[in-house]
Amino acid sequence: MTDADVERLQRLLDSVPEPLAPLDVMALDGYLCGVLLQPQTVPPTQWRPLVTDVEGRPLPAGFDAAPLWALVMRRHAELAHAIAERDWFDPWIFALEDDAPPSEAVLPWVAGFAAALDRCPALTALDDPALVEPLALVYLHFDPADLEDADELLRVIETLEPPEDLAEAVQDLVRAVMLLADVSRPLEPRAATKPASAPRPKSPAGRPPAPRRPGGRR
Repeated sequence: MTDADVERLQRLLDSVPEPLAPLDVMALDGYLCGVLLQPQTVPPTQWRPLVTDVEGRPLPAGFDAAPLWALVMRRHAELAHAIAERDWFDPWIFALEDDAPPSEAVLPWVAGFAAALDRCPALTALDDPALVEPLALVYLHFDPADLEDADELLRVIETLEPPEDLAEAVQDLVRAVMLLADVSRPLEPRAATKPASAPRPKSPAGRPPAPRRPGGRR
C-alpha cells in the first residue's frame, strides 16, 4: 500500500461517526499483526468491530464502510503474506519530534497489538516459553505499572536494553512478530530451510515510513 492509500485509510477511519472511536492507522497495523499471529485464523466478524470502535460498538445503519474495509483487508493480506513468508515489512509507525523517545512513537502500534491479544487470547494461552522474549520486545514500551500479573514478562523486560532509536525499535517489533509466528504459525516442513526468526530488511534497517503522522481522533 502506498502513502496515499494509508492517508486515505486514515481519512476513512476519521469519518466514522462519533461517539464511536476507531483505531488510527498505527494502532490498526499493530492490531492486524496481533490478529494474524493467532494459532487459528480469526474470522473478520470477530476482529473487525474493534477497528471502527475501541469498545466494539456496531457502525450505524447507513454508514458505507465498504471503502474502509477494502483498504483494511488489503493491509491484512500484505501482513499475512509477510508473516507466512517470514519476510520483512514496514510497520505503520511514524516519527515524532527528533527528541521524542522511541517508545513514544511505537506506542500506538503496540497498543493496537495488545488490543488484538486481548480480543483474541489464543496466542497468549499457548503454553510455550518461547513466547516470552518476543512479547517482552513488544511490551517493554509500556509503563511497567500497566503490566499487571505479568511477573515473568517483566523479569525478561528488565534484562532488555531499550532501543537506542526509532529504527531499532521498529526492527525489534518486526523481529518479535516473526519470533511469535515461529510458535503460533510454524513453517511447513517443505519451507523449514528458510530463515525464520530474524528477517533482514529489504530497506535500511527499521526504516520507518515518511516522517509524518496522519491526523485522527485518539
